[in-house]
Amino acid sequence: MEELSHWIDGKEVKGTSGRFSDVMNPATGEVIARLPLATPAELDAAVRSAEKAQVAWAATNPQRRARVMMKFAQLIQDNMDALAELVSREHGKTLPDARGDVQRGLEVIEVCMGAPAMLKGEFTDNGGPGIDLYSMRQPLGVVAGITPFNFPAMIPLWKMGPALVSGNAMILKPSERVPSTSIMLAKLAQQAGLPDGVLQVVNGDKEIVDAILDHPTVQAVGFVGSTPIAQYIYGRAATNGKRAQCFGGAKNHMLIMPDADLDKAADALVGAGFGAAGERCMAISVAVPVGDKTADALIERLIPKIEKLKVGPYTAGEDVDFGPVITKAAQERIDRLIQSGVDQGAKLVVDGRGLKIQGYENGFFCGPSLFDNVTRDMEIYKEEIFGPVLSTVRAQSYEDALNLVMDNDYGNGTAIYTADGDTARDFASRVNVGMVGINFPIPVPLSYYSFGGWKKSAFGDLNQYGPDAFRFYTKTKTVTARWFSGIKDGVALNFKAMD
Repeated sequence: MEELSHWIDGKEVKGTSGRFSDVMNPATGEVIARLPLATPAELDAAVRSAEKAQVAWAATNPQRRARVMMKFAQLIQDNMDALAELVSREHGKTLPDARGDVQRGLEVIEVCMGAPAMLKGEFTDNGGPGIDLYSMRQPLGVVAGITPFNFPAMIPLWKMGPALVSGNAMILKPSERVPSTSIMLAKLAQQAGLPDGVLQVVNGDKEIVDAILDHPTVQAVGFVGSTPIAQYIYGRAATNGKRAQCFGGAKNHMLIMPDADLDKAADALVGAGFGAAGERCMAISVAVPVGDKTADALIERLIPKIEKLKVGPYTAGEDVDFGPVITKAAQERIDRLIQSGVDQGAKLVVDGRGLKIQGYENGFFCGPSLFDNVTRDMEIYKEEIFGPVLSTVRAQSYEDALNLVMDNDYGNGTAIYTADGDTARDFASRVNVGMVGINFPIPVPLSYYSFGGWKKSAFGDLNQYGPDAFRFYTKTKTVTARWFSGIKDGVALNFKAMD
């Protein structure tokens, strides 16, 4: 069985702890590799090495760092199929979806090519007699990224691109379920010219997460995962004086107004609700049709579309719609939540439980499920299911539907389908959610904007990628400078205001 490695100082390094985590193929249920789990001492050595490497990297001018991003982007593009294969093998995504995972990360690297412009400071000439003021953005030093299983390429790239091009060194701890993509990306970054030690990939579990949060050299932590863990990491990082941007769970609603194109809305719901087996923090998991007539017509359109979905391993071809969920425990949790919906009175219109695929009977597959008549007190509404389950909550008016979204604990993404511009503008203005789609189901912003939720979906005041990432990974230093013209005025003991 393959034994995986860490990536330390520009090379693969075997672990010394004797502790391992199994890496599985979710389509077969088989263990395909053993992943070494680092010790706190190994993490400390990686951090100290990164700290030394960061000094010269920070002194490299921004344009040269951007050139490394240019080469890195080209290498990612050249190795797209190999990266997608790794994503699919360890996560279970279809190959088209895995390529999309890589592509959305690549787009952030492309924006990082413009780092020289993003890192510019400000200058005020003659702010006082002979006095100039200017600010400059400087890297933090060593930062860390802790990334989830559901996007093995995209989210590590979201973290490493802005952090590295800003002049920092990064400790990346990928999910122990999908480690191989991060190692390959580190190798490509090295080929692109990134100095050894500037990017370290350290595998581990909670012990290593805590060691990162407690390490005095690590200045900032970026995290994506569940809300309880996001809140824990944010709190512990803040207690230790670190910057933190921590993104958690979601329960994304899509409103369907009576004037919406229901065929387009149904297509959008199927794609946004069941793509990647629902394992997306921006998946639409709640459909909110306004009015019973709208709801009945929508359900009528959804049923045949959902029943036609093809579920299977990524090796079954490009026409597979989605693959397995990540673990047996995830599969069992999804089944339990579906049963709770039935027990609590929701109508299970399409039941995806018990799906078995010939030759892959031990895989972690869940068929697509559709609920109608879900209410806000039900467990399937309150919990983030993170599986291929779409719940329909009927609303009797636009205001009822809007309030449903507003009252929800999560605020990652939301969408509205309507033909009325006034309704759409009102929704976008009033809804307390970080990313809003209008006739667009998964409103993940393009990489020159920033990604981030509200409420319990995010902890911290700056978002991922885009302009916010450069603010997060740099600190501002402001300088007030006076150059005398040869005449010394003597000592001033008072706090003199600038004229």
